[in-house]
Amino acid sequence: MHLPWPRWQRQKRRMLKLFGALVVLGLALACITSWVLDSYDTAWHPKRSIRHPAVSGGDDGPKGSSPPFPGDELHNIFWFVQVSDIHISRFHDPRRIPDFEKFCTDTVEVIKPALVLATGDLTDAKTESKVGSLQHEVEWQAYHNVLKRSRVMERTKWIDIRGNHDAFNIMSLDSVNNYYRKYSANQKIGSFHYVHNTPFGNYSFVCVDATLTPGPKRPYNFFGILNQTQMDLLNTFRTESMTTNQSIWFGHYTTSTIVSPSPGVRDMMRGAVAYLCGHLHTLGGLMPVLHSRHPLGTLELELGDWMDNRRYRVLAFDHDLLSFSDLQFEQWPAALITNPKDAQYLHPGVEPLGRIRRSTHIRILAFSEAPITAVHVSIDGESLGTGRPAGGPLYVLLWDPSLYLAGLHTIKVKVEDSAGRSVVREQHFTLEDGLTPSFGFAQSFILLTDHYVLGRALFIFTVLLNVVVLVAFRFLRLPSSRALSSQICISLHLISKMDIFYYSLLLFNLCTALGPWFIGELIDGHGGACFAFGVLIDGHFLEGSLTYVIGVLQLVFFNIPLTSYLCWSLHHRCSGNTLRSHFVRPGRRGRTLAVHLFMLLLLSWQAHSCCFLLETYGVTAFFLSPVRTWALGLAVVLVYRAWTGPVPLFHDNSKSNSSS
Repeated sequence: MHLPWPRWQRQKRRMLKLFGALVVLGLALACITSWVLDSYDTAWHPKRSIRHPAVSGGDDGPKGSSPPFPGDELHNIFWFVQVSDIHISRFHDPRRIPDFEKFCTDTVEVIKPALVLATGDLTDAKTESKVGSLQHEVEWQAYHNVLKRSRVMERTKWIDIRGNHDAFNIMSLDSVNNYYRKYSANQKIGSFHYVHNTPFGNYSFVCVDATLTPGPKRPYNFFGILNQTQMDLLNTFRTESMTTNQSIWFGHYTTSTIVSPSPGVRDMMRGAVAYLCGHLHTLGGLMPVLHSRHPLGTLELELGDWMDNRRYRVLAFDHDLLSFSDLQFEQWPAALITNPKDAQYLHPGVEPLGRIRRSTHIRILAFSEAPITAVHVSIDGESLGTGRPAGGPLYVLLWDPSLYLAGLHTIKVKVEDSAGRSVVREQHFTLEDGLTPSFGFAQSFILLTDHYVLGRALFIFTVLLNVVVLVAFRFLRLPSSRALSSQICISLHLISKMDIFYYSLLLFNLCTALGPWFIGELIDGHGGACFAFGVLIDGHFLEGSLTYVIGVLQLVFFNIPLTSYLCWSLHHRCSGNTLRSHFVRPGRRGRTLAVHLFMLLLLSWQAHSCCFLLETYGVTAFFLSPVRTWALGLAVVLVYRAWTGPVPLFHDNSKSNSSS
C-alpha cells in the first residue's frame, strides 16, 4: 500500500536531514580523529628539530661527524641517578626509611654516580588517615638524618627539590613550617640552573620548580603553576644552557600537570635532550612506563615512585648521547647500554647521532654488589661475543656499524655476576635517518595533554548543558507524542516549570560554576575560598586546575543525576503514582528499586565528599560549603518534595502548574 504523497514527502525530507546530519557528524569525527592522532604522534620528524642543521647533532653537522667517537676507553662518559616521590612517612610503611638509607649507602656506593637528582615529594606530609595534610618535622628530620648517616653528600652531588607534598599547608617560603629550607640538601627555593663540569665539556641541569606558593592542603596543589616571572627566569636558563654540551631539565610535576602562560613550559624546554620528573606514581600501577616526546623533540621521562615501587633511574651521557635504565631497588646486576642508543629515545635535533655510525665499540655500563663475571652481547639473535672491562663499570665489545645501516635492529645484553645472578637488557636501535619508533597513545595522552585546559573545557560544556536544558524547557512547548523522547521532554517540562525545583537546581548549578564551593582554612590559620576557576587564600589567587576536574565529577556524578532522578520522580507523580504505589507495578519493581538505589548511592557519595571536606579543611569549611554540605541537604529536601508534594498538573501544551 502506497503512502499518501505529502506523508511520503515528509518522511523523505526527514531521512535526508538525518543522512546529512550523519555525514556532517562523520566528517567532524574524522577531522577530530586526524587531529588527535597527529597531535600525539611522538615519532621524531624533521620539523621538530629546533637547531639549524649546521649545528645540530645530525650526521651532516660537525658535532655528529667529528670525533671523539665511542670507542674502547672510559672517556667522554659520566652517569647520574634520579629518584622521585620518596614520601618519608611517620605513619606508613616502616621499611621505607631503612630502604632509602640502604639506597643512599649501598646503591649509590655501587653505582658511584656523578650526581643524584631527587625530584620532589621527599616527605609524605599526610595525616595518619591519609586524608588530611600537614608538614611533620619528624619526617624531615628522618630524611635529613638518612643523608647525614649515609654520608651520601660526601660521595656525590645530591640535588633534592620540592614536590607538591613538600609544599602542603605552607603559607609562604618564610613559614616556620617550610622545613625544606632547613632539612634538605639543596635548600634552594625556586627554579635554578646547575652546570656539571667534566674534562670533556659542561652539562646543564635546569630545575623547574612549579610548586605552589602559598601551598594549600590537598588536593588543590596537585597541579603546579608557573607565572610569567618564573617563565622569564627559565628562558634565561635556557639561553645559558645553549652554550653547554647538552642540557637536562628536571622537576617534580609532569608538564601535563603544570599551568603556564603561553607558549607553555614545553616550548621553554626546546633544546633540552630530556625532561625528568615524577609525581604520577605509575598511576597506581596502570602505567608502569610513562615516557613520551614533546612536539619539539624533547623527551619527557616520568619515573615511578620510590614510595611503593622502590624505583630509581640510572642515566648516562656517553659522547653526548643520553641513555637511561629504570631499575628496581636491590635487583642486581643492573645494565645500561649506552652505544648504540635505544632507537625510541633518539633526539636527532640535539644529539650527535652520527657518532653511533662511526663508533668502534658497543658500550655497556654494568653494576652489581658482586663482581661482574660476564657481559654477553648479541644483535638480531646472533652472538657477537663477550664484552671486556674498560675501566669502572664500562664494558666494551668491538663491532662493525656498517652491517646495521638499514632498518631496526635488536641488541641483547646479558650481565652475570659472581653471586650467580643475571639480568637481560634488550633494546632496539637504528642507524637509519628518520626511523624513530613512536610512543604509545596512552602514554602520550597522559604526558602531552594540558589536563587543566581539557578539564576547563569539559567543565564549561557540562555546566552549559545542565543550565541550558533547564532554562530551555521552561519556555518550550510541551510535546503531544507518547514516544520515549517525548516522555523525557515531559519530565524536563515538569521540573522546569515547577518553581521550587527550577530555581533550586538553577541556583545550585550556577553556584557550582561561579560561586564558592566552600569557605574555610585552606592553610592552617589562613582563610580562603575555593571556586571552580581557582583558589583564593589570604589575598593570593591560585589559578584553577584540579578544581575543573573536581567540578566535572561533581556535575556528572551528582548535579545531573539529581536532576534526572527528580524528573523521573515527578513524571511518576504526574502519572498518579506515589512512592509506595509505583513499587507494586507489575514487571517494574526491579527497575524501580535500581533507580532508587542508584540515587541513594549518589547521596552517599556526596555525604562522603562532605566528610572528606570536614577532615581536610575543618568545621568551618564543612558548614560553609554550598556545593557539598548545603547541596546534600538541598537534594534530600527536593527528593522529599518530589514524592510528597502536590501532584504536578498541566493546563495546556505550553504551561504546567503546581502549587509549589
